Amino acid sequence: MPLYLTKLQLQAELNRCLGCKAKPCMNACPVNCNPHDFIQFAKENDWQNAVGAIVLNNPMGQTCGLICPDKFCMKACTRRNVDFPINIPRVQATILNTWRKDKTHVLKPLNGKRIAIIGAGPAGIAAAARLITEGYFVEIFESRHEIGGALNMIPSERLPHEVIERDWSFIFEPDRILLHLNSRIEQPAELIDRFDGVIVSTGEPNCVSLRIPGEALSISYMDYLYEPEKYRTDGAVAVIGGGNVAVDCALTAQRMGASSVEMFIRRRIADMRISKAEYLELIDHKINLNGMTSPEKIEEHGDLKILWIRRNIFDGERWHGLENSSIPLPYFSLIIRAIGSRADEKTDNCDRLIYAGDCKTGGSTIVEAIASGRTAASELMNTLGMAG
Repeated sequence: MPLYLTKLQLQAELNRCLGCKAKPCMNACPVNCNPHDFIQFAKENDWQNAVGAIVLNNPMGQTCGLICPDKFCMKACTRRNVDFPINIPRVQATILNTWRKDKTHVLKPLNGKRIAIIGAGPAGIAAAARLITEGYFVEIFESRHEIGGALNMIPSERLPHEVIERDWSFIFEPDRILLHLNSRIEQPAELIDRFDGVIVSTGEPNCVSLRIPGEALSISYMDYLYEPEKYRTDGAVAVIGGGNVAVDCALTAQRMGASSVEMFIRRRIADMRISKAEYLELIDHKINLNGMTSPEKIEEHGDLKILWIRRNIFDGERWHGLENSSIPLPYFSLIIRAIGSRADEKTDNCDRLIYAGDCKTGGSTIVEAIASGRTAASELMNTLGMAG
């Protein structure tokens, strides 16, 4: 699917909007973005106000529009009861890509307060955007060499990094934000003495282990998606997992020349927590889906790897392995584990240190992370007695 709508496609989507007074699309959005309003402005060719309505609550509107799932505003769209929902995220991304030219936020005078934000992913960026408009000076500490956090693991076909940078360019204020790249903070509490408040938005940087013999012969989805070129292969690839990240791994491997790609999903294929569009893309790219299977061990087989899998069954309460169902698959060049991640342990206890994003709530979508970052900023301002 192209990243943006053509002019004709955009106009067609705008004209399909029923203009519901109840605004179910807005109520379904975690960050309370208002599709009703920006679509109505767009219908009137008032593109500046359309842009303003989008970024009012969502500082990463273009990025979000490209990757936001269909379970929020689209699921709530009244039009789905007529034929099919308006592609609101793609409308949003197209409007911002075409008509956003200037910054729209209004900045209050600096109030002398300095806030540290650990992590430059969606939650951290959203928190910074909220704080600077209320007069705070923000320093962001990012462990990697670029902003975006986990967004940088999304394949460029879906989310080019320059889109993240473009959203950032409309947020960044050089006299209010100081960005430190390649700056890992091991102990967030150590910043309390240097800053008036600290927001931790480090995501979930630790991959969940398979806990099987030979796991070291596999690689984590983080290693793979951050540097897919490093692991390029024209052989067979196995992806263990059935979520959004596993889908990204499978499609990336296929696009990069793998002879075949198989996904191994612990539950039924119908239980995969992915969108219908993602499922259809897997089918379209001939990714083999193995439902109700789990890995048991990995062994070396010359230049290849043997993945031993077992069949799973559901006993009415839980999934577990079926006895005597193990089989070896001796033909994989690369095995990727993509079964989840976890946050660092929280050891801090201070009302001026607040967590946001995935490290607080667990794995979430970009729009949920943005909402969490904005909420964390508001909570910290309330704690400091300087709420906007």
